[in-house]
Amino acid sequence: MSLHDQDDPALRAAQEERLRAVWAPPRGIFLRWTDCNNNRVGVWYVLTAFGFMLFAGVLALIMRTQLAVPDNDLVGPGTFNQLFTLHGSMMMFLFAVPMFEAVSIILLPQLLGARDLPFPRLSAFGYWSFLIGGLFVGGSIFFNAAPDGGWFMYPPLTTRTDLSGLGADIWMLGLSFIEVSSVAAAVELIVGVLKCRPPGMRLNLMPLYAWYILVVAVMILFAFPPLIAGDILFEMERLLDWPFFDARRGGDPLLWQHLFWIFGHPEVYIIFLPSIALFAMLVPTFANRHLLGYPWIVLAAVGTAFLSFGLWVHHMFTTGLPKISLAFFSAASEAVAIPTGVQIFVFIATLWAGRVTWSTPLLYATGSLAIFVIGGLTGVMVAVAPFDWQAHDSYFVVAHLHYVLIGGTLMPLFAGLYYYWPLVTGKKLSDRLGRVAFWMLFVGANLTFFPMHLSGLMGMPRRVFTYPAELGLGGLNMASTLGAWLFAAGVAVICVDLSLSPRRVRAVRNPWNAGTLEWLAHPEDEDWGIRSVPLIESRYPIWDQTDFVREVDEGRFFLPDAQEGRRETIVTSVLDARPLAVIRLGTPSIKPMLTAVALGGVFILTTYHLYWAALVSGVATLALALWWLWTGTAEIPEKPCKPIGHGLELPLYLSGPSAPGWWAMFITMMADATAFSGLVFGYFFFWTRHADFPPVALADGPGMAWPMLALFLGIASWLLTLGAREVHARKHVGMARLCLMIALVLSLAGIGAGLAGPWTHGMDPQAHSYPAIVWTLAIWAAAHAGVAAIMQGYALARSLAGRMDPEHDADLRNVTVNMHFYALTAIVTYATIGLFPQVT
Repeated sequence: MSLHDQDDPALRAAQEERLRAVWAPPRGIFLRWTDCNNNRVGVWYVLTAFGFMLFAGVLALIMRTQLAVPDNDLVGPGTFNQLFTLHGSMMMFLFAVPMFEAVSIILLPQLLGARDLPFPRLSAFGYWSFLIGGLFVGGSIFFNAAPDGGWFMYPPLTTRTDLSGLGADIWMLGLSFIEVSSVAAAVELIVGVLKCRPPGMRLNLMPLYAWYILVVAVMILFAFPPLIAGDILFEMERLLDWPFFDARRGGDPLLWQHLFWIFGHPEVYIIFLPSIALFAMLVPTFANRHLLGYPWIVLAAVGTAFLSFGLWVHHMFTTGLPKISLAFFSAASEAVAIPTGVQIFVFIATLWAGRVTWSTPLLYATGSLAIFVIGGLTGVMVAVAPFDWQAHDSYFVVAHLHYVLIGGTLMPLFAGLYYYWPLVTGKKLSDRLGRVAFWMLFVGANLTFFPMHLSGLMGMPRRVFTYPAELGLGGLNMASTLGAWLFAAGVAVICVDLSLSPRRVRAVRNPWNAGTLEWLAHPEDEDWGIRSVPLIESRYPIWDQTDFVREVDEGRFFLPDAQEGRRETIVTSVLDARPLAVIRLGTPSIKPMLTAVALGGVFILTTYHLYWAALVSGVATLALALWWLWTGTAEIPEKPCKPIGHGLELPLYLSGPSAPGWWAMFITMMADATAFSGLVFGYFFFWTRHADFPPVALADGPGMAWPMLALFLGIASWLLTLGAREVHARKHVGMARLCLMIALVLSLAGIGAGLAGPWTHGMDPQAHSYPAIVWTLAIWAAAHAGVAAIMQGYALARSLAGRMDPEHDADLRNVTVNMHFYALTAIVTYATIGLFPQVT
C-alpha cells in the first residue's frame, strides 16, 4: 500500500469498517466484562480504585471525628485500630498503586500510538485479582474481622494468633493476592513501553509519561517481591508456627521491618513518580512549549528510583541500629531531595519560559506542588536521626506522610482527571465546579494536616483512639477534624462534577491543544483507538509534524486495516523503535476472570484454614492457566508475513529476545528472583544477628549429600533444556523432545532430593528459626523445580500437538528463560543450606 492508495474514499471506508468490527466490544453486560481491550479494562480499574479511595476516606472521617474532642467515645479502641489499619492499607494498596496502573493502562496505548498493549488478557487478569482481593480485604470491616495491627503489621503482636484475630490473615493473604495483580500490571507496562512504541519513537523521543511509567514498573519488580517474601514468612509463622519472628526460638521481629520497608519506602516513590508524570504531560500543554531539560528530568526520575531503595532504614532509626547505619541512611534520605527538586524546578522553568494558559488542571498541579514541597521539607527533617528519635510515632510523622501523599499523589491525580477526562469520555468537566473543589481541597488539606505538626511536637502519639483534655490538644484536633470534613466536601464536589458529565455536550477534539500522541483520539471514540500507527519524528508530533493528525486519520501511516479480522499492533525494537513484527492481541475471553477467581480461592480459603479446598482451587488455577496459554499464546499464523503499508512487510511471529513474550517471561522471573532474594536475605540476617546461628545442636543442618544431589539434578535439567532449544532450532525435533522428557524427569527428581535433606535429618521447623528458614528455602527451590517440570511438559506437549516447530519455537525459548532462573535458584539455595554456614 502506498500513500496514494489512501486517496480512495471507498478503500478508507472499507478499512474503517473492518477495524470497527474487529475492535467492537462484545454485546451484553456479562460479555463486556470479558473484553480484554486495555482501554475498557483501564476504565474499570480507575472506577474500582476510586471507589476504594472513597471508602478509605470515609474510614478516615470516622477517625477524625473520634479525635475531634478529648475523651470521645464515638468508636472504641478495637474499632479504631481496624479503622486506621484498613484506611492506610486501602489507600496504599488498593488506591495509590492500582490507580497509577489503571491510568497507565488507559493512556499508554494512546501515548505510544499502539492499538493496545501486548497482553490485554494479562491486564484483565490483574484487574479481577485486584477487585476480588480488594473486596475481601475492605469488606472485612463489616464483619468485625478487619486487620487491626496497622498497615505495616509489625510482629510479634500480629504473628501471635492469641493477640490478633483473623484480620491479620485477611490482611496478609488478601494483599498478597493484590500484589500479584501489581506485578502483572508491571509486566504489561514494561513490555508495552519497550516493545510497542510506534516506528521512529526512539528512547529519547518517548513521552515523559512513558519514561516515568517504565521507571516505576521496574521499581515494582524490586519493591513488591521482598514484601511477598515477608508475607510468606509471616503466614508460615501464623499458620504453621514456624518462628521467623519469635525471638525465643531464634527469630527476630526486625526481619519483618527490613522486608516491609524495603518495599514500603520505594512504595512512596512508586505512587509519587506517576503523578509527577502527569505534570510532565500537562505542564508543556499549558505552557505552550516543549518541556525544558528533557534529559535531566529522565535522569532525575531514574535517580529518584535508585535512591529510594537505599532509604528503608529511614523508618527504623529508633530500633537500635549501629550509628554508622544511621549516618548512611540519613544521608541517603536527604540526598533523594536532589533529583526530586530537579523535577520540580524543571516544571517551574517550563512555565516561566512559556506562555501560560491557566486552567483547572494546571491549578491543581501548582497547588499540589505547594503541598508536596511542605511534605518534602518535613521529610528532610525526619531524615535527621536525632530529630526522628523525638518525632517518631508522633502526629508530626502523620502530618509529613499526608502532605507528601496528598501533594504528591492525590492532588496530581485530580489534575490528571480534569486534563484527561475529555480523552476518556469525550466530555469536559466543569471549570467552575473544579475550581471550587480545588480551593476546598487545598484549604482542607492544610487545615487538616498542618496542625498535626504542632500536636505531634506537643507529644500526641499516633494510633491512639482518644486523649485526655489535660494535654491541651483539643483545639488542634478540632481544627484537623474540620479540615478533614472540608476536604471530604471538596471530593464530594468532584464526584458531583463527574456525575453531571454525561449530560454535557461533547468536547472538541484535543480541547487543550496538546502536542502528544494520546490526543489523536477522536471525539467519536472509535473502538480501534488510533486510525493508523504513525511514524514519529518529534517528542510533540501534533505540534511539530506537518499535517500529522490528518495523515493519521486518513490511514496514511502503518497498519491502517484489519484484513484478517484480528486485533493487531506493531512490535518494534527496544532502542530505536524499528518495526519488527505484527503481533495478534488477545480477544475477549472469560479465561482471565476464571483464573483470577480460582487463584483468589487459594488465598481466601487458606485464610480460613480450608487447606484441602485451597489445594483444589490451586489445581483449578493451574488448569485454567494452562488452558489460557494453550489457546491464546504463541499461535502459528496462517501466513508468515503481512504488508503494513509503505511497502513494508512484517512477520506475524516472533520468538526469542525480540518477542514480547520472551520479555514478559524475563521480567516475571526478575520479580521471582527478587522475592527469592528476600528469603535468602532472611537466612543471612539470622546468621549475622545471632552468634549461635545455626545452633550447635542443629549444626549438621540438611547435610551436604541431598542438597548437592538436588543441585546436580537442577543443573542437569537446565542444561538439557538448553540442549533441547539448540537441537530444535537445527530441526532435530525428535532429539529435542527426548531432551525435554529427560529434563522433565530430572526436575521431578529434584523436588524429592531438595526436600529429602531437611526431612531425613529430622529438622523440626517449629523448634528454631534455622530449620524453619532451611525448610522454606528448600520448599521454594522444590516448588520451582515443579514449575520447571510443568513448563517442560507444556513445551513437549506443544511440540507433539503440532503447535510448535523449529520456525515457531517461542514456547521453548520462553521455557528456557525460566530455566536460567531456576538454575540460579538451585545454585543459591543448595549452596546456602548445604555448604554455608556450618558449625564445627
